[in-house]
Amino acid sequence: MFRDKIVVVTGGAKGIGKCICEEFEKAGAKVCVIDIAENPYFVGDVGKKEDLEEFAEKVIGAYGRVDILVHNAKPLMKGLDTCTYDEFENALRVGVTAPFYLTKLFLPHLAEGASIIHISSSRDRMSQPFTESYTAAKGGISALTHAMAVSLRGKARVNSISPGWIDTSYISYSGSDAAQHPAGRVGDPMDIANLVLFLCSEKAGFITGENICVDGGMTKQMIYHDDEGWRLTE
Repeated sequence: MFRDKIVVVTGGAKGIGKCICEEFEKAGAKVCVIDIAENPYFVGDVGKKEDLEEFAEKVIGAYGRVDILVHNAKPLMKGLDTCTYDEFENALRVGVTAPFYLTKLFLPHLAEGASIIHISSSRDRMSQPFTESYTAAKGGISALTHAMAVSLRGKARVNSISPGWIDTSYISYSGSDAAQHPAGRVGDPMDIANLVLFLCSEKAGFITGENICVDGGMTKQMIYHDDEGWRLTE
């Protein structure tokens, strides 16, 4: 299904991004990664315009097209208590500006039937205290999804995925950590990679502009003080 497809993944050197890359490679795709961490393809910062341009030039120079584009690079998570102006601005560059600009750079080279995936977060709809930089970036990329889907109609399908608790160390949790999820377990990167490959396949050909939350049901349960044994402590 993905043999010889050209797949671009930002933040693909580790964690969810690495798992996505590995699954595409198993399916026969050629994967191009940009990450600040060491990787075989391109070491660069998606928060820097010149790095995005150099990366895009390398991909197009080598392959001439992009079939699948996965925006996965992780923005900084800090809040009102400690996050500086520059740090907040950088989080938005990594989380929102980079997906916009990299898509724009690849736009003339998107293959027929191209697919774009934004990795957002369940924090695009719920929060813990002092996570404003990350949450704002993830909310931004969720909104960018439906805007791009409309702009790229007939050119590419655009969807986003909002992971919940995904343990990139593949630890098997038990007890309350697992039981608090309606699905009965903590997620792992394959839960996200499987959905990415589905959304990029012909089986998802009628799906665009959507956000799918993959969180084991956590955002669907209501929690109040003294409900189900949960207590707020101040």
